[in-house]
Amino acid sequence: MIRAMTTMSKSGRRRVIAALGVGQILAWGASYYLPAILARPIAAEMGWPLAWVVGGLSLGLLVAGLVAVRVGHAIERHGGRPVLAASVVLLATGLAILAATTNLAIFFLAWIVLGIGMAAGLYDAAFSCLGRIFGSEARPAITALTLWGGFASTVCWPLSAFLAETLGWRGACLVYAGIFMVVVLPLILFTLPREERRDRAAVTSHTAIAAGETPPGRRGLAFAILSAMMVASGAVMAVWSVHAITILEADGLSLAAAVALGALVGPAQVGGRVIEMLTGGRYHPIWTMASSVVLVALGMALLWIDFPVPAIALIAYGAGNGIWSIARGTVPLALFGVDGYAVLMGKLAVPSLLAQAAAPPIGAALLDAVGAGGTLGVLAAIALGNVAGFLLLAATSLPRR
Repeated sequence: MIRAMTTMSKSGRRRVIAALGVGQILAWGASYYLPAILARPIAAEMGWPLAWVVGGLSLGLLVAGLVAVRVGHAIERHGGRPVLAASVVLLATGLAILAATTNLAIFFLAWIVLGIGMAAGLYDAAFSCLGRIFGSEARPAITALTLWGGFASTVCWPLSAFLAETLGWRGACLVYAGIFMVVVLPLILFTLPREERRDRAAVTSHTAIAAGETPPGRRGLAFAILSAMMVASGAVMAVWSVHAITILEADGLSLAAAVALGALVGPAQVGGRVIEMLTGGRYHPIWTMASSVVLVALGMALLWIDFPVPAIALIAYGAGNGIWSIARGTVPLALFGVDGYAVLMGKLAVPSLLAQAAAPPIGAALLDAVGAGGTLGVLAAIALGNVAGFLLLAATSLPRR
């Protein structure tokens, strides 16, 4: 059995998590969250419909989904250090191409490069890296890393707005590209440990994982259920992230009130992760997933029935969404084991990323067809379906005593 590095000192662990954490803040902020600030300036300068500009992110997520399995294999074979370093270079390159945009072909090329960088550098790849380094002891590190990542929009939205206002959107992209190369790349190269390379035969043989808790005869079914849950969760998150303000305004709220309510999601995500960090070691990670799917379903259902205190619904949704980020990394590790974990995470990332790519335009079509109330009903139904999926996963995966 291939063994991970679990003897690193506490200070070494903290340095690894801090380096990855800085990288996650900037990787999310300069890719996934970038259009929230720069889409309108890009559309205004280039004269393109806003939907085309936002579509760049969907293209990037589509590309990320298509290459996620290859990323998982690369981390399993070579370790996380070279893959995450490559992601930094790819993100910087994509941003530089974006800054040089003169037509749609160059713009979409930039997002193709950014999409590959996202696949190799966002949570799934980072979790795989931590699993490769710390093995079965990776759960606290994964939880801590999501705390760092939770500040991506808090840090990068104001930074992106400031840069766009002072340097223009092209200048903002170039500054981010420079930060990746000057700050993030050295952090990755000089902080993450070098790991022993595994030959292709060893990686392939260990994709059928031997150390997890899921009984061998039920691993295929458990993987299918978990994949479906990833799709559902990714779809709800993507639709809400893109269309939240529109949905809240349709409920009669002013723009300012909708933005203020929507802003509750971020702190709730971090709060949920803090609670998990303080208490998560006391119970099986599958109960983290249980809390997540129940809270998200509760939040969506309360919004759908027009609960008189929408802040409660948004806090529930935000907390559930926050700890889902932890569950998606820790539950596969517990159920399927350490060996082949990076490959497994790559396979699980594919349906989630494809759902996130497709969900925003589908959400827009839903809003046009059935309005905000109907769209919330669909989101609530999907979230409730994830609760049922969790119950089936627990019954399928946990060994019978």
